Amino acid sequence: QVQLVESGGGLVQPGGSLRLSCAASKSIFSFNAMGWYRQAPGEQRELVARFFRVGSPRYAESVKGRFTISRDFANNMAYLQMNGLKPEDTAVYYCNAEDTSGSNYWGKGTLITVST
Repeated sequence: QVQLVESGGGLVQPGGSLRLSCAASKSIFSFNAMGWYRQAPGEQRELVARFFRVGSPRYAESVKGRFTISRDFANNMAYLQMNGLKPEDTAVYYCNAEDTSGSNYWGKGTLITVST
């Protein structure tokens, strides 16, 4: 079993920045993939950014150039740096990890509200 705990959410004005953190309960070396999803009110959960075991991270088109995903293997952390935030980025953001068996794990989510 893997626990993922997000932090860093909150209220931010349009154009502002936030950094989300995700702490994993085991080595992130063991994951096939790790990343961030979001779910806006009344919408389906969607991919924001995700690392895979090999290759470059994948980003949603709507966040390319504004969001950057990163990870810290030493501390089993993943991050999402969000710049140029827009009201349409308002959502609950979830950390996700997929292990080598294909099982997916989710954090409880952290709310980002972009508003004046």
